[in-house]
Amino acid sequence: MTVDFEASGGLRSSGLLTDLYELTMMQGYQHFGKDEPVVFDVFFRTQPFKGGYSVFAGLEDVLALLSNLGFTDGDIAWLSELGIFRDEFLKGLEGFKFQGDVYSMPEGSMVFPGEPIMRIHAPLSQAQLMETIVLNTVNFQSLVATKAARIFNASRQGSVLEMGMRRAQGPDGALSASRASYIGGASGTSNTYAGKLFGIPVRGTMAHSWVMTFDTEYEAFERYAELYPDGCIFLVDTYDTLRSGIENAIAVGATLADGGHNFGIRLDSGDLYYLSMKCRKRLDEAGFPDAKIAVSNELDERVIHQLVSDGAPIDLWGVGTHMVTGGDQASFPGVYKLSARTVRGTLEPVMKVSDTPEKASNPGIKQVYRFYDEGDEPLADLICLEDHPPDRGEPIEFYHPSSDRQHFTMQNYGRFEPLLSKVMENGTICTRLPSLPEIREHAVAELRHLDTTYKRIINPHIYKVSLASSLKQLKTEMQERVR
Repeated sequence: MTVDFEASGGLRSSGLLTDLYELTMMQGYQHFGKDEPVVFDVFFRTQPFKGGYSVFAGLEDVLALLSNLGFTDGDIAWLSELGIFRDEFLKGLEGFKFQGDVYSMPEGSMVFPGEPIMRIHAPLSQAQLMETIVLNTVNFQSLVATKAARIFNASRQGSVLEMGMRRAQGPDGALSASRASYIGGASGTSNTYAGKLFGIPVRGTMAHSWVMTFDTEYEAFERYAELYPDGCIFLVDTYDTLRSGIENAIAVGATLADGGHNFGIRLDSGDLYYLSMKCRKRLDEAGFPDAKIAVSNELDERVIHQLVSDGAPIDLWGVGTHMVTGGDQASFPGVYKLSARTVRGTLEPVMKVSDTPEKASNPGIKQVYRFYDEGDEPLADLICLEDHPPDRGEPIEFYHPSSDRQHFTMQNYGRFEPLLSKVMENGTICTRLPSLPEIREHAVAELRHLDTTYKRIINPHIYKVSLASSLKQLKTEMQERVR
């Protein structure tokens, strides 16, 4: 299977899309005969936004990059000019193709700290090169998808429009953010190029400049309605929302209604609760109970949660800056760590040992199992060595990842299933990739099944991610060897 490169955002496929030290280590591994099969894990240590869940996004773009990754003659010539790469190494970059395997959770999955969300199996030099590319893609899109899911959930899974292109980190960031926002629950985007590339529904209303261009607010609304009578939304706060904006919207809206068209209004400033209540009352009095109210203006999940809790009659949420940039969270804390390397022809577990217990990595080739109750609600995740799966139907011990004393026994569960599956083999995608609407549907379904305690905006419950007994024993033994 191949990925349509343009449909994946026109991603650059140059092998230079990496940190310099990945290339210098790559040369070193080859020079010293260390270029043997290894396994790297992608995981994260803490939930962004102090939340209770994250949404995994960016997988399809990662696979598109890996499928097309290479070095042009110009790339190799530029590297040669740096004066730090040997001729034999540069010669080896000609015709480069990623030849590894990738295992991954489904894109759109709810994910939690400590568990591998991806595994990279490849020759060491290639696996090392992948680190920056994978993390750059997954970290940003997972950050935005998680923020979008929090906003979507705060709206009680209402209609959320992503409209952040003007505040996004460049055109490439805007495209990735539109894609990730849609995965997280946004129902549309204002970014027309993202609409073309990804098939995301595009939406838009009008700017204050449109209203100010005409001699009167009424004329501005009237002219707009002439061009776009279907689903027309009037921006009513350019001058005075309650004295002129809503009244002119009703007057022009009445003409639209006579022609069988619906209309709505947008509020972009002021007290959104007060103004939405007053506008709703006025629209109902005028005989337009179906007229929609949209709001914008620096919205995030906390503001939306408060408005919804207070009963504000808002139908559509336009969210920009805080969705596409992550707001108060600068980045998603994903990391890429070696978990197995070849020793005398066999893959053997390795781990990072730290003075901070929470930063010690989990060794070996691992699988993650999610346990569900009878109603398909997730209960907990268990990280196992791949060749030691849990016994079905039996009580199973769950061990804390960093504490020797904390553990519990899972007895009452309905089922469990593995979350990691092979998506790329020898550098070629080996599975059907779901469409973007299917990824969004998966994310929304997972969010709905997650218990409400994990979805609280403030002080959410901590979802349990534990180690199986065999992995816990291996980790303890490896830590004790270096003490």
